[in-house]
Amino acid sequence: MHSTAAASLSGLWDEVSGTQPDPDTWVVLVTAAAALAVILPHGAWRLSRNAITIAHEGGHGLVALLTGRTLTGIRLHSDTSGLTVSRGRPTGPGMILTAAAGYTAPPLLGLGGAALLATGRITLLLWLATALLLAMLVMIRNAYGALTVVLAGGTFVGVSWLAGPQVQAAFAYAVVWFLLLGGVRPAFELQAKRRRGGAGDSDADQLARLTHVPPGLWLFLFHAVSLCSLMGGGRWLLRL
Repeated sequence: MHSTAAASLSGLWDEVSGTQPDPDTWVVLVTAAAALAVILPHGAWRLSRNAITIAHEGGHGLVALLTGRTLTGIRLHSDTSGLTVSRGRPTGPGMILTAAAGYTAPPLLGLGGAALLATGRITLLLWLATALLLAMLVMIRNAYGALTVVLAGGTFVGVSWLAGPQVQAAFAYAVVWFLLLGGVRPAFELQAKRRRGGAGDSDADQLARLTHVPPGLWLFLFHAVSLCSLMGGGRWLLRL
């Protein structure tokens, strides 16, 4: 019995961590176009931005835990805003890294996903994304947030278990393109809001109060991370 279970676990791990064939170039290009189609139009972006918010708030939460803070809850709202609450020192490196993790999380997750796809690990990417969503669900503290994360996680589970290799590959590439391309837009939106005198309590402004570094420099960091991630991740996905 034990040897059979061990063999099953070993086989499952080999399947998850193994490599899968790269999709055709046209699939990579079509998935990039599909990602742009839900990012550029304002109406589509109002809906698809919820996924970026999941990654944004998840980044705050993950870094809070990694820096030793106590994560108390995450809320996702229907206007695509979110709130992550953690306890710990109100200043210092842990708080700074936590605050800086939001806008940088989606593009960096996209970059990590592109690295996995560049090595053919499509199944591993899908399973890791599912695991992160399940872990995040435990910390969600409002109904809309729970529904959003459940729908996202359910989509990943459905594709992982029910779809064939070609559909899995197309879905994985679409998700990574979406994180890379969609991770660029929020920093520009924040810049525009601040230019109009809004977003006074944004991540950049909180970081300015924590570090005495001007908000504009933190905005520059957000732009640099998102654009560099897009360039690097895009090269991996296109196999340049």
